Amino acid sequence: MSDFIIDNVDIYDGSGGKPVMGSVAVSGDRITAVGQVSSTIPVETRIDGKGLALAPGIIDSHTHFDAQVTWDPMVTPSPEHGVTTALIGNCGFTIAPCRPADRELTMQNLVRVEGMSLEALRAGINWEFESFDDYLALIERQGVGPNIAAFVGHSSVRTYVMGSDAPLRSATVAEVESMRRLVAAAMDAGAVGFATSTSPAHNGADGNPMPSRLAEHSELQALVGVLGDKERGAFMLTKGGPTPVPFLETLAADTGRPVVVAALLHNSTDPDAVFNDLEAITAAQGRGHAMWGQVSACPLSTEFTLLAPYPFEALTAWKPAMQAASPKQFRDLLSDASFRDAIRNELKQPAAVRLFNGEWGKLQVLEVAQTKHRHYEGQSVASLAKAARVDPLDFMFDLAMSEELETTFLSVLLNSDESAVARLLTHEYSTVALSDAGAHLTFFCDAGFGLHLMGHWVRDRQIMPLTEAIRRLTSHPAEIFGIRDRGRIEVGAFADLLLFDPETVGRSPSRRVWDLPAEQRRLTTDPLGVHGVWVNGTRIVNADGVVPIDDLPGRVLREF
Repeated sequence: MSDFIIDNVDIYDGSGGKPVMGSVAVSGDRITAVGQVSSTIPVETRIDGKGLALAPGIIDSHTHFDAQVTWDPMVTPSPEHGVTTALIGNCGFTIAPCRPADRELTMQNLVRVEGMSLEALRAGINWEFESFDDYLALIERQGVGPNIAAFVGHSSVRTYVMGSDAPLRSATVAEVESMRRLVAAAMDAGAVGFATSTSPAHNGADGNPMPSRLAEHSELQALVGVLGDKERGAFMLTKGGPTPVPFLETLAADTGRPVVVAALLHNSTDPDAVFNDLEAITAAQGRGHAMWGQVSACPLSTEFTLLAPYPFEALTAWKPAMQAASPKQFRDLLSDASFRDAIRNELKQPAAVRLFNGEWGKLQVLEVAQTKHRHYEGQSVASLAKAARVDPLDFMFDLAMSEELETTFLSVLLNSDESAVARLLTHEYSTVALSDAGAHLTFFCDAGFGLHLMGHWVRDRQIMPLTEAIRRLTSHPAEIFGIRDRGRIEVGAFADLLLFDPETVGRSPSRRVWDLPAEQRRLTTDPLGVHGVWVNGTRIVNADGVVPIDDLPGRVLREF
């Protein structure tokens, strides 16, 4: 007997092939029949899928749910947006392994690098673990809504071995060997791979670089080499200047493991850079080395206040503000003409990678704190500064300080040129991800990246067929990361499914909610056109949203 059958539905099997009209039968956690399913088969529930499409569940290969999953096993809001498997630990910003003595530092790093609320982290994280294996076991004990696969993270491993020195210096030979043992243990426990970052935008507590940024090439070679030794796992890196694609290709060549290069976003001030990286990745593929570039279907937009100005935090000139010893010292800096001049001067200098490059026309006043300033909302800082006949940075800082730093700004940082983004999304060796779900919760919410791809880019812009978009969201990441029996609708595969309406699929504008631990706020979006999501054969979402269930169906994936 089947547990349920979805009838009269257009089946997109994840292969990229043409859809077929038919039925899909599920028993337990597996798909048992696809296509023309006999109407005489005993079944507990039949679902009429007329006018709808059925696809494999979305695999989100770039999330930061590492902390959130310990207090929110449903990892809100990703399952509502069709995500049935989430890869956590990207960029190497994990919370395991972690010694008790390093918990506060780990949280302080996440506050800075991932825009997380310290109050929410302190109130929410369940620290009933120290090792990576213990962390996975905790997730399993608590249960989880979607499936979870976890990278072992470089910054966490470095901090475990080096403590407070991790973001300050190179590692010794002995320390690298200790890190190797931790990575090996994590791979044995079931890590999907090893993740790191060398991006200059990634700074942690006190404005120090995230620990992984201090790693020399020899350290990276040693740690990624563990994947080669184990003959399993993928290497994921958010790339900065010290790690060009040719060097990363040597890691792919030496280990025989796939290398996934993030975050390949289009920067209008250096429009060729991302395509040069993809050309280098293409050349590496031509030499038989498995390399992929992670790209995003969404513009990188962020909401912020000057208390946590993500677009500025990668600037060297901003570092004194991150190290301010008191609120008064911080405000004095913001008023200081030399501090402002240092920021202006740095923005004038060319940079290979920088989130904000002084494009004041792309930075607007989103929300003011005082009624007398309400007419500023929705206007760019550039236009407001011009009208006031002042420098844009001075206008922004003065406005924020007049409102006790409560002014909210919105900046479109990267991926603002849709013709360029279309090229990224359709590139042969790109993989669509970079939702950053679980991070930057007060800045943006791209958990619905897959629905956005199918709605905006497929239906509205028609840059690729729906069949190809679904392949890129499902079987393609499954193949890259070695996720078995998922990402396809076929007999024997796990019943991770997404039922949706192609005519209405998408995501809503973002809105604020206050549902984090300690009543902290986050941005969220609502799914559009989603009629059902199943994980391992259990329905967790219907047309009205999340379905309350006692036993969460997701699994910690450990075999790749």
